[in-house]
Amino acid sequence: MDFDVKKEVKDFYGNIAQKVQEDTYSTCSCCQEISRAQRNYAGQNLDDIPKEAIEASLGCANPLVFAQIKEGETILDLGSGGGIDVLMASKYVGESGKIYGLDMTDEMLELANKNKEKMGVKNVEFIKGYIEDIPLEDGALDAIISNCVINLSDNKQKVYMEAYRVLKEGGRVAIADVVSLKPVSEHIKKQAQLWAGCISGAMPIAEYKKILEIAGFRNISIEPVHIYTKEIINGLSFDKNLITEDELNQMTGAFAGAHIKAWK
Repeated sequence: MDFDVKKEVKDFYGNIAQKVQEDTYSTCSCCQEISRAQRNYAGQNLDDIPKEAIEASLGCANPLVFAQIKEGETILDLGSGGGIDVLMASKYVGESGKIYGLDMTDEMLELANKNKEKMGVKNVEFIKGYIEDIPLEDGALDAIISNCVINLSDNKQKVYMEAYRVLKEGGRVAIADVVSLKPVSEHIKKQAQLWAGCISGAMPIAEYKKILEIAGFRNISIEPVHIYTKEIINGLSFDKNLITEDELNQMTGAFAGAHIKAWK
């Protein structure tokens, strides 16, 4: 890799969080993110979720739809960002449950904690750390959720090894992530902005499944649910001068938001 993945990702999402807090996130971008949230969370009540959490929502699906979270469970959200999934999941686990949000970006953690205060929830804790090195004890969790984050890691095997470690026996992952459906050029894969934008780091489904199997997971299911059309690709935040028209056409239909489930 010709760039530091963690630095690029941290800078990219830190900048978004800062702009949301300063209320300088461009109107066009905010409309895109609110529209994305409305698509991902269709049928979910977002009325009590702070608008800053919605504006910072950069996911590719809604892991809560298939996570089957129960009252009293202990849950972890990998790459929790502005906190939308954590705050929504807090309603499911109830007062007897707990949900952690893990993020490496100071600006996102600051934003998430402000959103937590605005919503007034007590069963939520946002912690700083890397998804490749989860700062929780072995067997601490009933379930792990994540929304369009694991593709950003340059060591996805380590992410899932760590996920397996911190889950209880019988625990589960319910991950929304971007997967690759067909090959694209090496030039596309090497663009830092496209990696930070959840494109370049996406893996083919068969490779993704293999990583889960190596980590020890069973009953693995990977289902593409949102195919990335040309309109969606054009709506992503990256410099369009980085790629040619031919490469844009390559990217159309080459990626999808997927529902990924597996058990320990």
